[in-house]
Amino acid sequence: MRINVLGLGNTMFGDEGFGVEVIRYLEKNTDFPENVHLIDGGTQGIYLLDYIESADYLLVFDAIIPVEYDRQVYLYKNDELPGFIYRKMSSHQVGLSELISLARLQNKVPKDLILIGIPPADLNMGVGLSDTVLALVPTAANMGIDTIKSWLNGKE
Repeated sequence: MRINVLGLGNTMFGDEGFGVEVIRYLEKNTDFPENVHLIDGGTQGIYLLDYIESADYLLVFDAIIPVEYDRQVYLYKNDELPGFIYRKMSSHQVGLSELISLARLQNKVPKDLILIGIPPADLNMGVGLSDTVLALVPTAANMGIDTIKSWLNGKE
């Protein structure tokens, strides 16, 4: 069983780097078995397709939730993925929706696909998350840890 944990985002645009920061947090605070792969996907777009298609289980972290939503962590599973991931908010989000579509076309969609995301508070150029979003990183990471543990234990 291969579990890919993919953090997306551009760290040069404030809260847009949320997914990457969650991966960094997980790297420092967890010790998963070898079949769990923590991936800083940044804004690599089409180059991430193999990480989606090769996964039995895929967990994606991203600042993909629309800005007007409440500042909290959101979790979506499989067919619950909201329509707004197909709306362009940043350069890699179009890539995420296209990657999922390409994987579906090739019948290589992970058994389970979960998106954990937040609405960004600040998308201005500058390295580092806003205090508001930085405070959500541990919550998002813990939701991800619970998800990964359930997959490792054979529960979905």
